[in-house]
Amino acid sequence: MQPVVTVGLDGSPESLAAARWAADEAEKRKLTLRLLHAWPMLAPEPARVPAEVDQNYWARRLVHTARAELQAGHPGLSVVGSLVADDAQNALLQAASESEMTVLGSRGLESVESYFLGDVSMPVVARAERPVVLVRAERREGGPPSAVPGRVVVALKLHGSCDDLLDFAFHTAAARGIPLLAIHGRSVPLHARVPWGVDHDIAEEMTRDVQKQLSQALHPWREKYPRVEVADGIGLESPAKAVVQAAEGAVLLVVGRREHRHGLAPHLGPVAQAAIHHGHCPVAVVPHG
Repeated sequence: MQPVVTVGLDGSPESLAAARWAADEAEKRKLTLRLLHAWPMLAPEPARVPAEVDQNYWARRLVHTARAELQAGHPGLSVVGSLVADDAQNALLQAASESEMTVLGSRGLESVESYFLGDVSMPVVARAERPVVLVRAERREGGPPSAVPGRVVVALKLHGSCDDLLDFAFHTAAARGIPLLAIHGRSVPLHARVPWGVDHDIAEEMTRDVQKQLSQALHPWREKYPRVEVADGIGLESPAKAVVQAAEGAVLLVVGRREHRHGLAPHLGPVAQAAIHHGHCPVAVVPHG
C-alpha cells in the first residue's frame, strides 16, 4: 500500500483542525492524505440512490467538503476519502497499522475538559502500532501568544532505546525546516532540597551527568540530519512539568509510549498523559520498544 497519513474525520472542529494539520504534514513529507470516516451503519459501496434516501449521504458530504477545502489549500497534495462501515476505534487502529502516522482531533484546554478526549482518541493512542498525533481545534483570536514558535520538541527519558522517537522528531523537523529541542526532566532528590531551592553542587552534578547522556543520544541523529538545528534542555523538576513547559509555542511535541505487550492493559506514562491533557500544541505519541 502507498504510504499515507490518515486523519480521522467526525465533523467536529477538532477533527477538521486535525485534517488541516495532517494535510500540511503530508505535503511536507510528500505522502498521500487519507480522510477516514467510520460508522457501523454505513451502507455497502456503491450506493447509487437519491440523496434523500442515501444513508451514507452525510458521511460522503463530510469527507467531500473536507477534501475540497484541503485540496484548495494544497493543490499538489494527493487526497483520498475512505468511508468504513465499522466502529471508529477499530477502523482507526486498522488504519494506523497501515499509515506513516494517524492524526486525530483532541478536545479542550480547560482544566476539567482536558481530561475528556472522547471514547476513541485515547484507546487509539494507547494501542496503535505507529505514531498518533493529537491536534486541538485552532485557538481563537486573543489567546496567549506563542513563546517560542516554530520548533519541534521531543521528550527524552534517556533510559532504554529512543531511536523511534528521535527518528520521528528529526524527520518532522527536517521536513518542515525548523529547529528541534530535546528536553529531559529529572526530579531532584529530597536530600538535595534546601530552604532556598536546590543545592547548587548537587544540581550542577546532575546537570553535567544528564548533559553527557543527552549529547550521546543526539550525536548520531545530528550526523544523520546535519541541516536540523538542534538544542537540548534539562529541567530539574518533574519530567511531565518540564516537558509541558518546554513545548509552549512549539509546532509539535513528540513523546514516547512503550509498545503494547500482549496480556497487559495498554497505558500511557505520566509524561504522555501530561502532554496530551495539558499541552497546547499538537502532540505526537510514538510507540517504542
